[in-house]
Amino acid sequence: MKPDGGDPLGGHDDTDRVGGRDDTDRVGGRDDTDRVGGRDDIERAHLKDPHDASHTIHRYPAASDLTDLMQRYWIPVWSVPAGREAPQRVLRYPVCQLVVAHDYARFYGVEHGLSTVTLTGEGWAVGSMLSPAAGALITGTSLAAFTDRAIDLTDVLGDAGARLITRVREAMAHSPDSRESHRAATEAFDDVLRAHLPIDEEGRLVNRVVAFVEENSDVLRVEQVRAEFGLGERALQRLVQRRIGLTPKWLIQRRRLQEAAGRLREKPGSLSEVAAVLGYADQPHFVRDFARVMGMTPGAFAARYGVDDRPCPTGPSDSGGCTT
Repeated sequence: MKPDGGDPLGGHDDTDRVGGRDDTDRVGGRDDTDRVGGRDDIERAHLKDPHDASHTIHRYPAASDLTDLMQRYWIPVWSVPAGREAPQRVLRYPVCQLVVAHDYARFYGVEHGLSTVTLTGEGWAVGSMLSPAAGALITGTSLAAFTDRAIDLTDVLGDAGARLITRVREAMAHSPDSRESHRAATEAFDDVLRAHLPIDEEGRLVNRVVAFVEENSDVLRVEQVRAEFGLGERALQRLVQRRIGLTPKWLIQRRRLQEAAGRLREKPGSLSEVAAVLGYADQPHFVRDFARVMGMTPGAFAARYGVDDRPCPTGPSDSGGCTT
């Protein structure tokens, strides 16, 4: 099962067993700094139950010469007792991913909605969270053809993909939690990705557009993006459709929902305050947007996923989360 999406589970830290403390680690000179802010050490895209201890996620940044093509690696390792499940819900970032696991290897296009993956048994995966520019360079075509799709890695990378799968599985076979295994696995990805350098000028532009939207919470309208980059409406639409597979409006909505999820984890004073901070005209509009994508209201999300140091009120489940 693909256990991430925001990372990819859509930052860069080697994370201890979930429920403990996140420590900084380095692999091949890669620092992990996956802090979202405050006491929230959960990756922004991952709507993680704070009581879920079914897996460890190790995260590492891109090699210095690959930052135009990719953002980070994420390596989840999981162990779920027989007969149990550990659902993982992710609001994916606007990027594609290359993933090699113990039992599959796939290229993932951008998902427009909520991604839900259920972990079972024991396993691992090594995922490369690409840059917005990279997907079209790797596939050789518009990303619109891959929206909400996953295809075999070899269908995209050919023989290079087959060699990558072999190297990663050999690296991870005996010790999927070790830094040495992670170093060998990520270096295998690095070698494949370097063949797609340098990125093109349009790729550099879409990287900047996405960074602008994600890094500026006051960007609430497509017109602000157009003004920042001097692009006409059609030009911006075509750029985002080609390189991401969705629309500029979706980029803004996705960032707002991720930010909303982060604020709701921190148990805000009221939903109206969250709606106002995120630029919604009123609370009902925010609730509708959130529930349409998440499948639950903001209040229900805060109750389920909010950071809480207290023990599970109903006791822990066998997978490490709370029983329902």
